[in-house]
Amino acid sequence: MKKLAPKIYRTTNWSSYNQSLIDRSNISIWFDPQTQWYAQLQGKQGRNQTYSDTAIQCCLMIKSLFRLFLRMVTGFVQSLIKHCGLDWTAPDYTTLCRRQKHIDIAISYQKSRDGLHLLVDSTGLKFLGEGEWKCKKHGAEYRRQWRKLHIAIDAETLQIRAVQLTTNNVSDSQVLEDLLGQIPLDEQIHSVYTDGAYDTKHCRQDILDRDAHAVIPPRKNAKPWKDQQARSIERNELLKTVKRLGRAVWKKWAGYHCQSLVETKMHCIKLLGDKLSSRNFQSQVNEIHARVAVLNRFTELGRPHTQVAT
Repeated sequence: MKKLAPKIYRTTNWSSYNQSLIDRSNISIWFDPQTQWYAQLQGKQGRNQTYSDTAIQCCLMIKSLFRLFLRMVTGFVQSLIKHCGLDWTAPDYTTLCRRQKHIDIAISYQKSRDGLHLLVDSTGLKFLGEGEWKCKKHGAEYRRQWRKLHIAIDAETLQIRAVQLTTNNVSDSQVLEDLLGQIPLDEQIHSVYTDGAYDTKHCRQDILDRDAHAVIPPRKNAKPWKDQQARSIERNELLKTVKRLGRAVWKKWAGYHCQSLVETKMHCIKLLGDKLSSRNFQSQVNEIHARVAVLNRFTELGRPHTQVAT
């Protein structure tokens, strides 16, 4: 059988996309003179905070973008403020460390025009342990520790719509309900694409509760479910289809290969660092949220639109 030639894709908006790549390094993106940099008076007992949550989030996003340590962030942000001609001061590293545990990172996103098609995936992030070369050459001196990152992206805008950081003993299927809960109830979810790790009754019920269609490949050793609920009937029909047509044909027919988009987005997150620098769990959560805010801002500036070349 002759092997099919791979498809060649062509970018149709190269001019605007090229400009968006240039704009990503524009300092004005991060420092708007109209920003409320200093915290407003709260009228409460005790000392008022010096810097607003917006200022702290800006510093944390720059820390993630340039992969800096907290002490380096203070000097770097101060130099950027000076070059922008602003009379602000930069938070010191102790303030950033303290506020990082409690700040609520604001993640902007664009809504889809015709409902959501969510792509879900997870990966591991190391936060304690030696590098790979050192472990291979000299052995590990202490056990490496990991966190598990779960994200859901919009297939249309490619922005991250839901994110959850957990310990490494939490399975993928346990987190799907929390990810779907981060999507506003007034926003319709058309379909949810996941891998076989989410092929459970609980996950399919969570998707059904949002009136969405589950696109989940059954596991290799999957057996029909015996109950007669809607989630089980739909899944059993899918199992028959996969056995009759084959897994590869079903994936192409169902459009499952768009799942690769969320794997690409996960790679982008790791380009900002495949290791967490914080030790406190809540600080690690906000460290990830800062990365997500950076990536969503980049995607908002512009993304490539491709089509198959004829």
